[in-house]
Amino acid sequence: MLFAAESSRDNLVDLDISVPAWIILGVLVMILLGIDLWRHRDDHEPTAKQALNESLFWIGCGLAFSVGVAIVYGSEAFGEYISGYLIEKSLSIDNVFVWALLFSTMKIPLKYQHRVLFWGIFGALVLRAIFILAGTALISRFTGVLVFFGVFLIYTGIKVIRHKDNEGESTSTAGLGLLRKIMPVTEEYDGHNFTKMINGKKAATPLLAALVVIEFTDVIFAVDSVPAVLAVSNEPYLVFASNAFAIMGLRAMYFLLADAKERFHYLSHGLGAILIFVGLKMTFSLWFHLNTFISLGIIVLFVVLAIVFSEYKNRQEPVAV
Repeated sequence: MLFAAESSRDNLVDLDISVPAWIILGVLVMILLGIDLWRHRDDHEPTAKQALNESLFWIGCGLAFSVGVAIVYGSEAFGEYISGYLIEKSLSIDNVFVWALLFSTMKIPLKYQHRVLFWGIFGALVLRAIFILAGTALISRFTGVLVFFGVFLIYTGIKVIRHKDNEGESTSTAGLGLLRKIMPVTEEYDGHNFTKMINGKKAATPLLAALVVIEFTDVIFAVDSVPAVLAVSNEPYLVFASNAFAIMGLRAMYFLLADAKERFHYLSHGLGAILIFVGLKMTFSLWFHLNTFISLGIIVLFVVLAIVFSEYKNRQEPVAV
């Protein structure tokens, strides 16, 4: 059985990534984040056109990097990167809707939301890197952990299909409770600052409270999405790159889709189906390897079907404006 497991996982690419390649990826990510922070240095409410243009820019960056992967590391590495990118991008849509709920619940002004999301995603990149390194290390040493991850993803997929509208409220409460144990929390704003001096003591503004909650929710989502991406690639470089380029564009996606939840009625069903599929793929990867491009096609199919059926439902029952 161990031999079969090793043979099956050997069908995934095993790259010899040089230190300069990691440095280039890290510098590229930091440059893109720096440009994004500079563009939004003044607090303003993004327009739909701006959100759309920025979403297309980030998608373009992710696809451009995939071309580089194909040129340098070959088609199989390209397939694994794109599969991981699409999985992370798809699962992140649900994250966007949870953010919308959290910001609404916490009454965060729209003009400050980009700042909160920027630092939230910066922290998410660090957390994902830790999760990815830990996950790949576990898989390389204990092949049987694939079954555990696979079953967990199947269970999570079923939960996502049974999605609840109030998802995120308990997370918000838990995150605020954690922050209040560390420092006072005020309902007063101080521009876009995360802290404010009150009676000689530093207190967290609602923006810091929102940031803590965002990071708290990302840990929960990372527990789902990182194993899902590990189902299609064991190469830390490809897994991290696909995660990084997918989540860096979430801010623009949030401002584009936050109010469109009702239009994507079957989205949770599609995302749940993706999780169940990659869970099954990971579970049986010990004995059977499904071609990367076939996996990619199935993932794309689930996303397309979710959008098509949602649009069909909207035409039958128009969403109230």
